[in-house]
Amino acid sequence: MKIIIAGAGEVGYHLAKFLSVESQNIILIDIDEEKLGYASKHLDIKTLEGDSTSISLLKDAQVDQADLLIAVTASETTNLTSCYVAKQLGCSKTIARISNPEFIDANSEIDFKGMGVDELISPEKLAANEIKWLLSQSAFNDSFEFEDGKLNLVGLCLSEDAPFIGKTVEQAASIFPEVHYNPVAIKRKGTQYSIIPKPTTTFQREDQVYFITSKEGVKELYKMSGAVVEEIKNVMILGGSKVGQKAALDLCSRKFNVKLIERNTKKAAMLSDRFPNALVVKADGSNVEILKEESLEAMDAFIAVTGNPETNIMSCLVAKSMNVKKTIALVENMDYFQLSHSIGIDTLINKKLIAANEIFRYVRKGEVVALTKLNNLDAEILEFAVTNTSAVANEYIRDINLPKFTIIGGVIRGQEGVIPSNDFKVLAGDKIIVCCLPSAIRKTEKLFI
Repeated sequence: MKIIIAGAGEVGYHLAKFLSVESQNIILIDIDEEKLGYASKHLDIKTLEGDSTSISLLKDAQVDQADLLIAVTASETTNLTSCYVAKQLGCSKTIARISNPEFIDANSEIDFKGMGVDELISPEKLAANEIKWLLSQSAFNDSFEFEDGKLNLVGLCLSEDAPFIGKTVEQAASIFPEVHYNPVAIKRKGTQYSIIPKPTTTFQREDQVYFITSKEGVKELYKMSGAVVEEIKNVMILGGSKVGQKAALDLCSRKFNVKLIERNTKKAAMLSDRFPNALVVKADGSNVEILKEESLEAMDAFIAVTGNPETNIMSCLVAKSMNVKKTIALVENMDYFQLSHSIGIDTLINKKLIAANEIFRYVRKGEVVALTKLNNLDAEILEFAVTNTSAVANEYIRDINLPKFTIIGGVIRGQEGVIPSNDFKVLAGDKIIVCCLPSAIRKTEKLFI
């Protein structure tokens, strides 16, 4: 697959890194020679220096032969224009990163496809949606919804009193036959690699385990995992960034009590007018004493989304020390994910990883409906649509020749999410959720082509 990425910033580099590992034909375009030099040195890709809106440059990149152009520069206008020009020159599909979530909200009113933009991606809106979901499932530290919640992916760290510590996956299933879940990935404390669980895999204390579960199974998992359900009502947001603004808007609409801390006087005044249902405070939230003065200890959740990752992490640690139930920090450095649980922060979110999750599904073969890469795990969760020609169509789960390091987590049939047994028969029209390691992705894709 030939893919052109416009923008060698953090999102573009992150995309190029993951896609180059999968041997995709990648061309990275940017006006910054230094960024391209770094990418060329560290990745097996081709680079082109220049403006991605340039017709001559896109022709040099042979955009007419490209399967996909992904425009993720810091400029919204550049991204939209690059997609328009690329489409006119014959590119098959285009994706534009935008910072204004209004564009996505108005997608039904404005014909972006007519403008040459097939898909719009807003990392800020995606991050805000993840925050909203994490607060609704307070006991979990990672989550993803499939088909509006027909099935859910939830991640949690097993506590010492989790009933299935020391038991195998098979034993846990027999002990809790009424629970609607499938464990699909495990990261063991102190290790760097993902485990795709087998029936003989044993759950251990402090395992970070990811489950696919139905709506009913969410409450059941609370009980059997030792996770504590916390009521979240009072939320403090540190930082009036675009993520902070979108999160405040979402949470106010859901009747949360929101207090937003913003250090810039002019911006704080603007936010106060925009969010009449939130309490906007002009203050320096990096100051611990100010957080205490603003009754941080009375909050159920603390969300730090300033432009400074270190401030976000440190303020979340302060919140944890004051017994705030749920802490969420926005970070840019992927290496921080290895530290989150060991230092006591509930969840770290990363805009470039979230944006990549959305974009990766357009790269996958087979009809991929949704995709998410798991935080700090070298595993992917993919939702495939089963067609009449798919190899898995009309096959029982037990008879499907799944590649090594691949597991089926759930099936969505019509309006129902199902945790399937080995006797479940897959039909055309089903949507299958699988988890697999990078080495198994290509073989897994072939089952759904």
